[in-house]
Amino acid sequence: MTGTGTGTAVADARAAAGGGEILCRGLVRVFATDGIEVQALQGLDLGVGPSELVAVVGASGSGKSTLLNVLSGMDTPTAGSAVVAGTDLLAMGAHQRVRFRRTTVGFVWQQTARNLLPYLTAAENVLLPLEVAGAVPRSRRAARVRELLELLGVADVADRRPGRMSGGQQQRVAIAVAVANGPRVLLADEPTGELDEAASVDVLEALRGVNAETGVTTLLVTHDPAVAEHVARTVQIRDGRTSTEVLRREEVDEHGATRHVAEEFAVLDRVGRLQLSADFVAALDLRDRVRLALEPDRVEVRPDRAGPGGTEGGR
Repeated sequence: MTGTGTGTAVADARAAAGGGEILCRGLVRVFATDGIEVQALQGLDLGVGPSELVAVVGASGSGKSTLLNVLSGMDTPTAGSAVVAGTDLLAMGAHQRVRFRRTTVGFVWQQTARNLLPYLTAAENVLLPLEVAGAVPRSRRAARVRELLELLGVADVADRRPGRMSGGQQQRVAIAVAVANGPRVLLADEPTGELDEAASVDVLEALRGVNAETGVTTLLVTHDPAVAEHVARTVQIRDGRTSTEVLRREEVDEHGATRHVAEEFAVLDRVGRLQLSADFVAALDLRDRVRLALEPDRVEVRPDRAGPGGTEGGR
């Protein structure tokens, strides 16, 4: 078998060289309960450049939500490093952490009811973070609220409370709340998890629109591969580490027709480790150990057919 492209780190390199908005190196988060330790993040590496829109996908328990909690300042990693918008998350004090969460990052939860105060209208919910942070002059706040509701396509529900909105409308208002203070980074945890397909598409397009219009670096996590297809870059997390990336782009062929191209890359960490796709492992029945061969332009990975003594089985 010839290994797929060595990927990593296209954005990691951009992030390191150009002041990336999110940069994680060897990130570890261990939870201990009743003497039992669970490693949610196991040396994760991730780089996201300014104004990128990236989806992180993975099964339940892969570490996606833990990663977002760390990046938002709601949790502290056990080891490694994490820098968001120039802020070292491991070095933040209590007051700096509050300010970081108030002005530097915006957050959208999966649960629609968790994002909005039920006794406030859509406009009042968007106004609230502006009042609390005071980052926008008082004379500009009403206009700011209108601009955001129009950008998210929910200006028509400005005077409604959440109970009188659909789930999709609530999530789009929640995005407006999250970006009200002009954060540098927007984080979204399964933002379409409670929505039907049509509403999910509306919310994903809203995230794309906000990203394009404001330039806010956007990272969303999901377990739904279909959601990831709406973004140009998808990062797969498996067992607490980044395992693969998919980069999508449009190309125009010689006949002028546009086609969509998706390339999958294995992520190579700083010590040379990579995770093979589960499909590749199953197809060649790879287990325990494999044979490696260095060719001029590639590394080959082949099954080890040796018997217990190290000789080729069946020979």
